[in-house]
Amino acid sequence: MYVVRDIFQLKFGHYRDVKPLLDEANQKKMFGENNATRILTDFTGDAYRLVMEQTFNSLADYENMMSGGMSQGDWQQWYTKFKEHVIGSHREILKQMA
Repeated sequence: MYVVRDIFQLKFGHYRDVKPLLDEANQKKMFGENNATRILTDFTGDAYRLVMEQTFNSLADYENMMSGGMSQGDWQQWYTKFKEHVIGSHREILKQMA
């Protein structure tokens, strides 16, 4: 099992603008249907940090999700709107051991 975390540093005060975009993406299943997606905010670290956490059975499953869903027109339009609110980001890919 693999846990993938996409961690975004949002611009100051932009969470209110991002929340409806996240709701739209969830409603349209843009984060995939077969994996668990959690959207988290950080109350102790950097302000306005948003974490999208997904689990996958294999790295191949993750790669299929990345190459399939993110090439669609809906995703590209959504991501263009989303990234206007982001200062920077990074990704963590973790292997669950126990």
